[in-house]
Amino acid sequence: MSDAPKPAEKKTTRRNFIRNSSLLAAGAAVAGNVASLSVAQAAHAYGSDTIKIGLIGCGGRGTGAAGQAMNTQGGQVKLVAMADAFEDRLQASLRGLSSSKPQQVDVPKDRQFVGFDGYKGVLESDIDMVLLATPPGFRPQHFEAAVTAGKHIFAEKPVAVDAPGVNRFLKANEEALQKQLAVAIGLQRHHEKAYQETIKRLQEGAIGDIVCTRVYWNGSGVWVNPKQPGQTELEHQMRNWYYFNWLCGDHIVEQHIHNLDVSNWLVGAYPVEANGMGGREVRVGPQYGEIFDHHCVEFTYANGVKMFSQCRHQPGTWSSVSEFAHGTNGHADISGAKIYKPGGEMAWSYGRGGGGGHQEEHHDLFRELREGRIPNEGEFGAMSTMTAILGRMATYSGNKVAMDEALEKGKDLADEDNLTSFKDNPPVQPDKDGGYEGSVPTPGKYSPLA
Repeated sequence: MSDAPKPAEKKTTRRNFIRNSSLLAAGAAVAGNVASLSVAQAAHAYGSDTIKIGLIGCGGRGTGAAGQAMNTQGGQVKLVAMADAFEDRLQASLRGLSSSKPQQVDVPKDRQFVGFDGYKGVLESDIDMVLLATPPGFRPQHFEAAVTAGKHIFAEKPVAVDAPGVNRFLKANEEALQKQLAVAIGLQRHHEKAYQETIKRLQEGAIGDIVCTRVYWNGSGVWVNPKQPGQTELEHQMRNWYYFNWLCGDHIVEQHIHNLDVSNWLVGAYPVEANGMGGREVRVGPQYGEIFDHHCVEFTYANGVKMFSQCRHQPGTWSSVSEFAHGTNGHADISGAKIYKPGGEMAWSYGRGGGGGHQEEHHDLFRELREGRIPNEGEFGAMSTMTAILGRMATYSGNKVAMDEALEKGKDLADEDNLTSFKDNPPVQPDKDGGYEGSVPTPGKYSPLA
């Protein structure tokens, strides 16, 4: 297919989506956002030398990312500093990583940082790279600080929960490019060979011009951490962070971003508008905070291509985490790495393997650095995050929302800069009965714009 036309030139022109912005096989450059390391930089930490990493956010994903970073080859990777808002989370992560990687974990007590400002201690440590894996509401703050500190960065997705956070991230990413700092984003499908090969064939016209895509993250839901006796409201919300928008962004942002990102990658652009519907039908009650349990969105790209999106957290319903494309000469199961002719006959299949993206993204990142290149995935990570936020704005309001307006006027949900202790008040407060129904958006009444 031909390149998708870009949105009208407004403030977002510099943010136009980057085609093929993954790290491709054989260490290919990331869509023009790769700068060469200076001789001094290359000699400092890479080649076969040790790369020292710090971890900010010691939950399951952060612990997994640190382990995967230490699995990479070509030289040693050592974890030397850690931070989390919760002491118990940090210690559990440290025990697990020390057990699995005893020769690569060196985090003494003076490099264990607990509390809201713990990230500062990690960034002040002697590290080459930081892994950012806190709840995403804190990502813009931590990313900005990491860039200022001059560290290479692996940041989990999404990179923000609201438009102001996306803009803050994009501004910091511009500085990262100027400083020649690597920025990798946890959208791991870009690093899976089955996805790479399927997207490449579709972009080369395997099913003709793309007409529409369909993307899904439908399932029964995730963990719940109900409020415990003695917890402050802020501690409760942070331990149950998935259900509060200032921390999570709703599951359309936290999970469904993966599928939306695949469509953006294929089309080579990001949507210019969205309309949708959603609500809470099954997952109600105070333990589920304020987020919806289903979203259905129609996104429109500048060239007229449509993306039809569903994400749902409802037990007993149809489950699917997948992406599909339909063209003028066939269709594709992108997630299944299969391409079909117009009559339904299979034209191509990747076959077995080609997955494992959580590990492959770290293999790619560390290989690039050791070979003297600096990948930067910040822009497409930010704009795929914004695509998911745009979808949430449409479902919450029940109205059509334009990307340009959303980026410029979207509400600020997070309050990360003003939190110093668990005695502080979070941005969302419970109703008199201890629930959050008063904070749940009502379509037709809710305005997504500030």
